[in-house]
Amino acid sequence: MLRGARVLGIESTAHTFSASVVSEKEGVVTNAKDVYVPPEGSGIHPAEAAEHHLSVAVRVVREALEGKDRRGSDIGAIDAFAYAMGPGLGPCLRVGAVTARALSLSTGKPMVAVNHAVGHIELGCLLTGAHTPLVLLISGGHTMVVAHSDGVWRVLGETLDLTLGQLLDQLGRYAGFSSPCGRKIEEAASKSSRYLKLPYTMKGNDVSFSGILTAAKKLIEGGASFEDVCYSVQETAFAITAEVTERALAFTGARELLVVGGVAANRRLAEMLDLMAGRHAAAVKVVPLKYSGDCGAQIAWTGLLAFRSGQFLPAVADSVVRQSWRLDTVPTPWRS
Repeated sequence: MLRGARVLGIESTAHTFSASVVSEKEGVVTNAKDVYVPPEGSGIHPAEAAEHHLSVAVRVVREALEGKDRRGSDIGAIDAFAYAMGPGLGPCLRVGAVTARALSLSTGKPMVAVNHAVGHIELGCLLTGAHTPLVLLISGGHTMVVAHSDGVWRVLGETLDLTLGQLLDQLGRYAGFSSPCGRKIEEAASKSSRYLKLPYTMKGNDVSFSGILTAAKKLIEGGASFEDVCYSVQETAFAITAEVTERALAFTGARELLVVGGVAANRRLAEMLDLMAGRHAAAVKVVPLKYSGDCGAQIAWTGLLAFRSGQFLPAVADSVVRQSWRLDTVPTPWRS
């Protein structure tokens, strides 16, 4: 049975409610999603995002099962239901867990709990063909450099405060945009080449972005061009990110650098990483844009790997959520 196993995965950690069906034979079969968009100038309100997820859950799961051609998977053909246990926003996580419980109880099929960050990485490996990469995970919820060792993904460097995605989002919201703001910041930055000096902090192989954000806001208050500020923020934040990644690349001797997470779509960051990795004869593999943000495929594929390894919940009652759940505490027996 496991040779052709099919898993339906549900992602609901933040602004996205997504469901996906994957199989061992076909990889990602379907990936349906609906994204909560907050009002202009504001971030994600957990309760409002959860209400959004509740309102679209049935439709999104149905779309994932049916597929665009309406020739998708019958729910009876699903071998397990995976959900994002964490990390993420509590109210949003609970919607995904409840949805997965309902599907599990109605079919008698097991549930699989997935760490959202591990999901980013494992789907990235599937889609890019990376085998034993150094990973740069950069999104609204994570900024860390990790490598796999002794059964878990080990953190070699991470942010001490804001993530790279939060830095871009908070700068964009300060200018009146709604989250996520990464594309707006990138677009504005592309219209400038004037660098304004910004402070930055690195402690060992860890980084800090809060000082950059504070200084950027002061520049805008002082009359600096928004485009110049965006350009300067990108150049500074991306440079220190590339520097700590290079240290980890030199330390591990990895020949693959996998870049995953929503910020992986930024072209300027990709340029910097290509130049840096080239000095170490390492290939840069970036998750396809379609799957760089949060999506059910991340949860479904990692759920399939866990299911094959015998990692499923003993009972539906065990399907809790964990708002804080570090990826370096998550066993990955499928990589042994």
